[in-house]
Amino acid sequence: MGTPISHVLNEWKVKTRSLSQKLMKDWRRKKHPNFRVDVVHMDENSLEFDMVGIDAAIANAFRRILLAEVPTMAVEKVLVYNNTSIVQDEILAHRLGLIPIHADPRLFEYRNPGDEEGTEIDTLQFRLQVRCTRNPSAAKDSSDPNELYVNHKVYTRHMTWVPLGNQADLFPEGTICPVHDDILIAQLRPGQEIDLLMQCVKGIGKDHAKFSPVATASYRLLPDITLLEPVEGDAAEELSRCFSPGVIEVQEIQGKKVARVANPRLDTFSREVFRNDKLKKVVRLARVRDHYIFSVESTGVLPPDVLVSEAIKVLMGKCRRFLDELDAVQMD
Repeated sequence: MGTPISHVLNEWKVKTRSLSQKLMKDWRRKKHPNFRVDVVHMDENSLEFDMVGIDAAIANAFRRILLAEVPTMAVEKVLVYNNTSIVQDEILAHRLGLIPIHADPRLFEYRNPGDEEGTEIDTLQFRLQVRCTRNPSAAKDSSDPNELYVNHKVYTRHMTWVPLGNQADLFPEGTICPVHDDILIAQLRPGQEIDLLMQCVKGIGKDHAKFSPVATASYRLLPDITLLEPVEGDAAEELSRCFSPGVIEVQEIQGKKVARVANPRLDTFSREVFRNDKLKKVVRLARVRDHYIFSVESTGVLPPDVLVSEAIKVLMGKCRRFLDELDAVQMD
């Protein structure tokens, strides 16, 4: 168990006082007066936004929470009734665990430790029962397995949700299912069969990667590109080729080609310009130290904007617990 925060504060002789919501607002206003969030792009599964005017520690904490502390539902136990495929039971169970499940984790509770059965408030069940047979109408000279066999490929579309308790009344048909119905689970041949029951529970990526709600969550600092002197003529075209497309724009001004910085956020920091002895002296590359470009790609379990919102709630909860500990120390 960790050392109580009161012992740490006393050891280092840290003076404490009551920390309220007003103190949190004062800290935000004084420490980060220019903080803002700008959404750059958002679609069904990905989100790009700028977080400006914040410390690196907070930005990185936010990234780590997205990866490891926003809960989802995933397959935890697999009851294998029959598996005559070439895939071993443990490998098959591992593959099933990594399948993202479309179910809102906010509507479920964590299963109690030691609870083997589970209930409708903490468990989802799926049945997978597929048997491969020969296709009687296949051409005799065919060698294509897609023509010769029926159900020779087991996909996530074969997973059937088995409602527990009153789940059928709470969740409309089709809302509880794998995120993608075309994920290949196994391949069979005539006579082979897979028959099993899956139990899904709520968890976080800190416990197992299968619970992570994002395919990736990363950030980078905004590039800062400065031209120290005018770059004209052929040198402008050459400078443009040293950067990613769209970073340097070549304009016609009074009959001359002139280079200018158009969109520095597109730069990948390849530093190709420093290989050119002439151009490396006219360009300064840096990064804006408090401007973070976040990229969040959801696995499809929840929309990316919802994941960001849930990550903010987790971070705020951590801050509240820390402040409560400090208040408790002050009261002691």
